[in-house]
Amino acid sequence: MFLENPVNHKEQFGWIEVICGSMFSGKTEELIRRLRRAQFAKQRVEIFKPAVDTRYDDELVVSHQGNEIRSTPVPAAANIRILADGCDVIGIDEAQFFDDEIVTVCNDLANAGIRVIVAGLDMDFKGQPFGPMPALMATAEYVTKVHAVCTRTGNLANYSFRKAANDNLVMLGETNEYEPLSRAAYYKAMRENQ
Repeated sequence: MFLENPVNHKEQFGWIEVICGSMFSGKTEELIRRLRRAQFAKQRVEIFKPAVDTRYDDELVVSHQGNEIRSTPVPAAANIRILADGCDVIGIDEAQFFDDEIVTVCNDLANAGIRVIVAGLDMDFKGQPFGPMPALMATAEYVTKVHAVCTRTGNLANYSFRKAANDNLVMLGETNEYEPLSRAAYYKAMRENQ
């Protein structure tokens, strides 16, 4: 006896991909690589970043290696939903700086059939989960954790050690302010700075 398959194969759904890791681990580099491949495939692509991220450029997403791609800076996650109309692929950089609504926005876009690629820091400088990133990783179909190289040991680094004396959660910076460290090097540095 033949049983009819209850799955509707005509219905297309999107998905969420999260690229996470410490500073200097190549998150933005990987985001740009995936978005460029989608553009090459003639898919309709739009890239967003938080308006607060003005480190390298006001409108470009720029990796530490200098690769760049045009983006739309937005003040809040809700703006992405409005501006994503007609897209096949949405890229979001520095997702940790968005409000918690970014999780709902990403899920709504994926449910509408859009591929959503999100990059962000998984931990803040205190070694704690950063903003909406844990919820994004939990609801994503694909999570890629990338690693930097520890500047003190040469091992894999997954912590972003803040060298500057500043307790603000959000502090944009580069190698002058942050250093990628392995677990052992990070906790040793934290003890030394107490």
